[in-house]
Amino acid sequence: MPILIAAVLWGTTGTASSLAPAGAPAGAVGCTGLALGGLLLLLTSRGVRFLPAACTRSERWLLVLGAFAVAGYPVTFYPAVARTGVAVATVIALGSAPVFTGLLSWITGHGRPTARRSCATAAAVLGCTVIVLGPELTGRAMPVDMTGIALAACAGLSYAVYSLIGGRLIANGHPSDPVMGVLFGAAGLLVLPLVLSTGMHWLATARGAAVGLYLAMFTVYLAYRLFGYGLRHTSAAMATTLTLAEPAVAAVLGVAVLGERLPATSWCGLTVLALGLALLGRG
Repeated sequence: MPILIAAVLWGTTGTASSLAPAGAPAGAVGCTGLALGGLLLLLTSRGVRFLPAACTRSERWLLVLGAFAVAGYPVTFYPAVARTGVAVATVIALGSAPVFTGLLSWITGHGRPTARRSCATAAAVLGCTVIVLGPELTGRAMPVDMTGIALAACAGLSYAVYSLIGGRLIANGHPSDPVMGVLFGAAGLLVLPLVLSTGMHWLATARGAAVGLYLAMFTVYLAYRLFGYGLRHTSAAMATTLTLAEPAVAAVLGVAVLGERLPATSWCGLTVLALGLALLGRG
């Protein structure tokens, strides 16, 4: 349940970002949310100061790798959105994440996926694909930007890597709060130069400040608190599949808040995704 709530919060990111002032760079908006929210996680997480000392040498290297993976997500995802559009970037990034997670878990010797989990993941990925690509499938074909596709796949890999690292550290007995605090706080520091170099003028407006604070407080700080808590009781492979609920939330918000219209194929995809998540929950 905490992971599903986190996915719901992440699903509001697109709607919130669309309310940013005109001219605000998409990458800057995403990185600002990570920088502010990540630093807030770092400052408010208990035990952050003692985590590196409590980690083994290999675990400290995992923290470093995890921080770069967290920072890599907005750096690759938002440019992918600019090149390919929200639909294509979302389906590739979120659809590839559970696949990357399963493969990395298998390669590193941490469990081969069961038949039920494989079927549930396949159904969820299929549903996610149909939801976000429904408008494209029923409308005018768009040119494919291979650079954008590659960037979206890198975002999915980044998400898989930091989910696995966070899950591994928590499974090793480290509390989730300091783990998330260190990973996202360090990532926030990594993307801060990018935020400063792209200009902060949009944050000086009331709308820009509201969007930045919402992204930081809800889609980073609160969502990753819940995600870290969920990783105590859920494997990273299952967690990345559960978060495929995010595009469903984004699609519904697009209809309810932004006035977008979804074709029947997208609603069918929503049903398939719900069935896949239900099957996963029983597994």
